Amino acid sequence: MSKAADALQDNDARLVAFLGTLTRDQWAQPSLCTEWSNHEVLAHLVVGYSATLPSIAAAMLGHRGSFDRTNSSMARALAARRDPHALVDDLAALTRQARGIGRVFPRRLLLGDHVIHQLDITYALGADPSIPAATLAAVLDTEVGIPNPFVPASARARGLNLVATDATWSRPSDGPTVTGEADHLASVLAGRPWALRHLTGSGVSVLAARLQPSR
Repeated sequence: MSKAADALQDNDARLVAFLGTLTRDQWAQPSLCTEWSNHEVLAHLVVGYSATLPSIAAAMLGHRGSFDRTNSSMARALAARRDPHALVDDLAALTRQARGIGRVFPRRLLLGDHVIHQLDITYALGADPSIPAATLAAVLDTEVGIPNPFVPASARARGLNLVATDATWSRPSDGPTVTGEADHLASVLAGRPWALRHLTGSGVSVLAARLQPSR
């Protein structure tokens, strides 16, 4: 098993254990992922581990080829059909044996997706995510090192000198500096402006501008 696969497996185990403690009211609360409740974020994680390419392609036809709208629609539809406790059980089973695209999707990207959504839920609830520094460093490496058309973290990081204060991680650059805890850096690079207030340095304003929607 690869290092990324090991990290994903370990993180998923912690995530499933945490999700199993949430109450009905907590599932209904909004996450830090725009327009999704915590329940819908969980459904998205299950979709990502189980959807087939034909089902995704068919859904995209109904949304004029938009991956983002398809992604949101599939998560909401599953959340409407399955209650959170059933979905936690589904996720636990899928972490042991993924189906569909979950079997072939790069483990580094899945780890990043799961960690970011874990932060979306835990910080929305005021909980401690308890994600190891090494895992967050691996997510940051993926964000700044792998171009991703769906989550343009590498474009947001371009030219910035990024420094984590609580992990052995940095991305040196001659550009303006952004300093903060690894989870806050990862969350902002993934497009979550809520964590900007936890970052310092002359590059924070640059990051904030890059998070603004295109007009």
